[in-house]
Amino acid sequence: VQLQASGGGLVQNGTSLRLSCAASGYTFSNYAMGWFRQAPGKERELVSAITRSGGRTSYEDFVKGRFTISRDNAKNTMYLQMNSLKPEDTAVYYCAVRWTPLSDYVFKRRDEYTNWGQGTLVTVSS
Repeated sequence: VQLQASGGGLVQNGTSLRLSCAASGYTFSNYAMGWFRQAPGKERELVSAITRSGGRTSYEDFVKGRFTISRDNAKNTMYLQMNSLKPEDTAVYYCAVRWTPLSDYVFKRRDEYTNWGQGTLVTVSS
């Protein structure tokens, strides 16, 4: 299982970025996934999660209305569209997969995820 997150960068307050997570080594469409982030000195926290089909999603309150999670099972890729970025969104963003096949559940706890990508840094300047 390999997860490759990309798309991070340095952006200004109020702008947008789209993160991608390219997956390989497993049947992508069989597994739920999530995006997490970790700011300096803080614990890793859930940002958003999505079912294996993409039919159901979940967002933490601090990104609701600004971020959109999606996936393209034909391309084995998950996305996080981030709009109206704020300095407090600055963090390393990680994608992760829940290793339970064929579940239609949205997993929201960090300890429910078993495989992680390497992370991509998002820095939002004020």
